[in-house]
Amino acid sequence: MTWVEHHKISEQFASQAQVAVWEGRHTEALPLYALAADAENKALAGLDTSKARTIGITAVSAAALYYKAEDFTRAEEIAGYWLGFGLLPAFAKEQLRSLLQSIWCEQVRTRTDPRFAPGQVLISVKGGEVVHGGAPLDLIVDKVKIVQSILHRTAEFMSNLTHRKRGGPSKDIQEICRPWLFQTEPGSYQFAVAIQEKKQLELLRELPSSRGISDCFLKILRVGIEDPEQRFAEIVPDPDYRNTFLKLTRNLAPQGEVCNSVELKSQEQTQAIRLDSKVRHDLGKAIRSAKERETAPTSHPESLHGTLRAIHLDKDWLELTVGEKPLRVVQVGEQVDDVIGPMINKPVIVHVSVDEDQYKFLDIEPDESSC
Repeated sequence: MTWVEHHKISEQFASQAQVAVWEGRHTEALPLYALAADAENKALAGLDTSKARTIGITAVSAAALYYKAEDFTRAEEIAGYWLGFGLLPAFAKEQLRSLLQSIWCEQVRTRTDPRFAPGQVLISVKGGEVVHGGAPLDLIVDKVKIVQSILHRTAEFMSNLTHRKRGGPSKDIQEICRPWLFQTEPGSYQFAVAIQEKKQLELLRELPSSRGISDCFLKILRVGIEDPEQRFAEIVPDPDYRNTFLKLTRNLAPQGEVCNSVELKSQEQTQAIRLDSKVRHDLGKAIRSAKERETAPTSHPESLHGTLRAIHLDKDWLELTVGEKPLRVVQVGEQVDDVIGPMINKPVIVHVSVDEDQYKFLDIEPDESSC
């Protein structure tokens, strides 16, 4: 059989495996990925060594498919062997090195207790003040906290729990969704997030799996960015959950000063979810659109840059300092703790409508340009 024939068989098995993953049938996907990897490896063996680019593409594909099949030993062997091929293109070497790092992390995780769900999420922070392998600590801490909040909210949403406005997630949610950070190969600055598996899942059958939470988390981010109104409403029908997911995703996206982009992907995905200043602007516009339509015709919109000093959700106001001047903003409405709480005593942008010298709340977001 030719390279084309083996490669076609590999694509067919890989496509079936991907469908199984999308439908939550992860156990069924593993042998399909293994068959796809075997076919791709046979295609690789039949290639002329003068076809360096095709060899590079096929070698990356074969190693990645064995990785998805959770055959980490075979994936490591193929990646290591072809990295030693002198004519391998630079792009293929870079992808194989990155894949090797993921393989080694998975090998460590499978030998440790606690155990972790497969399909960790790779998060890359790029541009601005971020350098190769390093980034401002406050930036990373803030982004990690937002990722954790979205994961917990995803677990609650999948568990059909009432939307939480105050306090942290319940003990059950924290037990099935306990994210860990893992070091990865330095790209710009990047790390992997894996969810620890619960030891006694039989006690929590009504709650989603760790792997399911990870997959749903990425789907919520992707669809929320691509179509925050129509398609997003279809996968997240509850308006309170939808509003909270959009705000947390907007806050995860950078303004462009300290860093230019945040990218997220799982090993199964070929295309990363990219959050940048345009995404932040577009999501902010979608979040504020409904409230802006409710404002009085005599009012005008304004953005206040300052430090959030106090908030009293029960009395429906917040206070920020703009320069040396304290300002009170009213009609804060139903804000949730994990959206607004991390902003206390930090630079923020508060979007308001000004009516008769009264500042009425529209939206609030972190101001990274002042950090």
